[in-house]
Amino acid sequence: MSYDDVEIEDMEWNEELKSFTYPCPCGDLFQITKEELRIGEEIARCPSCSLYITVIYNMEDFIGDSNNNKSIEPSKQQSVAVA
Repeated sequence: MSYDDVEIEDMEWNEELKSFTYPCPCGDLFQITKEELRIGEEIARCPSCSLYITVIYNMEDFIGDSNNNKSIEPSKQQSVAVA
């Protein structure tokens, strides 16, 4: 089971690591690359401990992103009525 579920919009792009990152309780950073997201990976791992998080994202935001410079925009959410 993952440590937490985190929206991609809550993660930060780290140019040095070429990864989206999110703080880990151990003091390091969970990391996941655009390429990993593009192929459907949703687990960001911490390189310093055994924890990992599940990244919640829209894969369509990464398909066709061949220039690797796309900034992630929060997807526009619409209200849905549930009967």
